[in-house]
Amino acid sequence: MSPVDSHRQYRIGEVAVRLGLSVDTLRYYEKIGLLPPVSRTPSGIRFYDAQDLSRLRFIQRAKSMNFTLEEIGQLLEMRKDPQHARKEVRELTHHKLNEVSAQMEALKTLHHELTLLVNLCQGAEKGCPIIDDLDNTPGD
Repeated sequence: MSPVDSHRQYRIGEVAVRLGLSVDTLRYYEKIGLLPPVSRTPSGIRFYDAQDLSRLRFIQRAKSMNFTLEEIGQLLEMRKDPQHARKEVRELTHHKLNEVSAQMEALKTLHHELTLLVNLCQGAEKGCPIIDDLDNTPGD
């Protein structure tokens, strides 16, 4: 990926390719306010600058950390004055860490259940324990 020229303007298709986002996603981010209105030509062609690309990379990185779009919006607001928002950023990130930890525990349980089912299936003489187990509702 080539570096971004701080004075260059990028068309929406170029930004989509450069960042691996769809054109629809770029329009959606602008529509919901994650990205401020970008400059346009009189004919309506969108042009993005280096600051827009930086913001989009921030959004992508935050999404990869499992932040929701609403949380990303909060982080973007806090990004304007990070020194005064440190406590809020830390609290939001701590909350996200707790959510991820809970998801990891749920995935660990699921991993154990699926491993058990695979092992039961290998030792079964008739029927399929996997299908039988999926047929049973928990608590039955």
